Amino acid sequence: MKRQHVESSNIASIGYDEKSQTLEIEFLNGGVYQYFDVSVNIYNSLMLAASHGQYLAQHIKGYYRYIKV
Repeated sequence: MKRQHVESSNIASIGYDEKSQTLEIEFLNGGVYQYFDVSVNIYNSLMLAASHGQYLAQHIKGYYRYIKV
C-alpha cells in the first residue's frame, strides 16, 4: 500500500485503501500497523487533523481491528 509522509512526532506515514477500507500507519519507530473497516471519512479526518497522533489515539485505536505488519 502506498503511504503518504506526514508531519508528526510519532507517525512517519499514512496509507489507505478505499476498496478494502484498510488504514495503514507507519510509526517513526519503524512499526507498521493496519486497521480494518475504517471508513474513508475517518481517513480523511485523520489526514486533516491538526495532530495525526492525537486523532489516531482518540478515534481509531481501540475502535478498529488491527494487526502489526
